[in-house]
Amino acid sequence: MLETALYLPVKQFLEGLGYSVKGEVGGCDLVALGPDTPPVVVICELKLQFNLELLLQGVDRAAASDEVWLAARLSARGKGREADRRFRNLCRRLGFGLLGVTADGEVQLLLSPAALPPRRDPRRRSRLVDEHRRRQGDPATGGGSRAPIMTAYRQQALACAAALAEGPKRPRDLRPGAPKAASILRRNVYGWFLRAERGVYDVTEAGRQALERWPQNGGSQPAPDERFSAESQA
Repeated sequence: MLETALYLPVKQFLEGLGYSVKGEVGGCDLVALGPDTPPVVVICELKLQFNLELLLQGVDRAAASDEVWLAARLSARGKGREADRRFRNLCRRLGFGLLGVTADGEVQLLLSPAALPPRRDPRRRSRLVDEHRRRQGDPATGGGSRAPIMTAYRQQALACAAALAEGPKRPRDLRPGAPKAASILRRNVYGWFLRAERGVYDVTEAGRQALERWPQNGGSQPAPDERFSAESQA
């Protein structure tokens, strides 16, 4: 299929919305004018698939139009970029409309250029701020994906393991370095702790191996008044 095969279905779709449509005007695949004076200027770019080049063309056309539409053939299995929520959200933020064309020439409205941009997520923002503030130093190198991330929760758990490596202790004995030690020991997310007797905990071999991987020192332990909450990345 050639990009020109998308032109007629998209032209008919926009004409159905009341626009006058013509192809290859001023370097644009399709230009549509509304009936009002002055007319609403719509530019639509066509590609066989939704990709970065199509998006960049839309950005370039935005300065010369009132609305930008991006049209591409829908993927056969419905797993193309048009199904990617991140791609749609980006187009919403840019104010672009999205049209998908099926193999038999049916045009589907995927996103209107009038759609409101994605709302901010205050809870997610709050979690980012909280995690940033609770981490001690800058223990994780940005860009990594395979190594375990040194989250604030992991830092607190390592502080507990380091204290227990000196001998079994009660949660209250660990509070100077880990204010939420009781919760950390009870949850035992990493399998680093075991109950030696009622109310007394010890460190497991896995915990000792973790301390070898991430050696602890006095300066790395959390401050006593540091806020704490269980981590989703724990």
